[in-house]
Amino acid sequence: MLAAAPVPPIPAHQLLVFLLQVGTLLMLAFLLGRLAMRFGMPAIVGELCAGVLMGPSILQQAAPGLGDWLLPRDPGQFHMLDATGQVGVLLLVALTGIHMDLSLVRRRGSVAARVSIAGIVVPLALGVAVGLLLPGSLVPSSADRATFALFLGIAMGVSAIPVIAKTLMDMRLLHRNIGQLILCAVTVDDIVGWMLLSVVAAMATTGVHTGDIALSAGWLAVVLVGAALLRPVAGFLLRAAARAPGAGPTTTVVVVLALLGSAATQAMGLEAVLGAFVVGIVISGCGGLNRERLAPLQTLVFAVLAPVFFATAGLRMDLTALVRPAVLLAGLGVLAAAILGKFAGAYAGARLSGLGHWEGLALGAGMNARGVIEVIIAMVGLRLGVLGPEMYTIIILVAIVTSLMAPPILRFAMSKVEHTAEERLREQTFGAPDTASR
Repeated sequence: MLAAAPVPPIPAHQLLVFLLQVGTLLMLAFLLGRLAMRFGMPAIVGELCAGVLMGPSILQQAAPGLGDWLLPRDPGQFHMLDATGQVGVLLLVALTGIHMDLSLVRRRGSVAARVSIAGIVVPLALGVAVGLLLPGSLVPSSADRATFALFLGIAMGVSAIPVIAKTLMDMRLLHRNIGQLILCAVTVDDIVGWMLLSVVAAMATTGVHTGDIALSAGWLAVVLVGAALLRPVAGFLLRAAARAPGAGPTTTVVVVLALLGSAATQAMGLEAVLGAFVVGIVISGCGGLNRERLAPLQTLVFAVLAPVFFATAGLRMDLTALVRPAVLLAGLGVLAAAILGKFAGAYAGARLSGLGHWEGLALGAGMNARGVIEVIIAMVGLRLGVLGPEMYTIIILVAIVTSLMAPPILRFAMSKVEHTAEERLREQTFGAPDTASR
């Protein structure tokens, strides 16, 4: 028998370019992220701009020779960078799930349900309508128009829990009733959004066939049953890790569960991010987690892996496409539909629940921020071939603009909402969050 030939190691030049790519992107993402925070913007804005600077919008125009050397169009080279970003985004989504408070959803009950349902249905419907009306030049030839429209609707319907939570903490609104209701409604929105994304992603892969859609829905049910079965196992592993000294065992258990969960949903034909998200929610609710031991993992993900992912996402943005009138008009239309749909849906849900005008406006402002989640969805769409470069750039810009809109509108609306005695008591009991490190 002949022994199989050993797999050759990464060529020296390919490794050199990869190290320079990661180091340069991380350095720029850190510097521009800090600069964005200095001006009161989310760090993700600066991190995306790091990729824009090194991508086709800036570097390829100013110094094409350097751009081609540092970011060659060789798929194998770029896939190494992509893989690094993918690990980062899966852990980021898992941590997002871990920090979800599902008990808050249960406490807020019917009000949260009405706000969240209206907050996702209205923008989703508007997004589908816009997707059906956009010119064919913006729909990739490999994509089905219905799948494209559904994908755009999902991108319109989601919100970004990390951006919203940080905004509420920075503005000292977490103790307010509206602040808690925003987080509650967004939690439900994002759970529904991830599930819909997985079904539409499967449609993009296999085509729009009734049998395939039913199969995807069936796999979704398997995921939910698997999550229930995973809960006692995860609790046992986390309690065992908590008895060991140091944060290492807990970090390893969380990362292993997140990656294996991602692999499971990817194998089912659903998106890997759904598995990471579900595992995060399972870990959050199993009761065996010592959250203080997650600090090293959070530092690594938020300070290193996630910025590399967002910078990589920025690399794929081509702002020069906006020079074309058709693309610019489409971008303005998508942005208007995204903002109008989210505000109208959240406001209608609030009014139907007996809340006032300014409370409805505050809910719309908070839920309108897309941020991190929309960037992830845009990357999924580009990878699946549902989105072309122009629509990808438009959706990333929607994520940035809506995230920047949230703080000033929230500040104005909440200045009109009475600060109740219950809210003051809650603030005294739990204390105002320390945002100095943010």
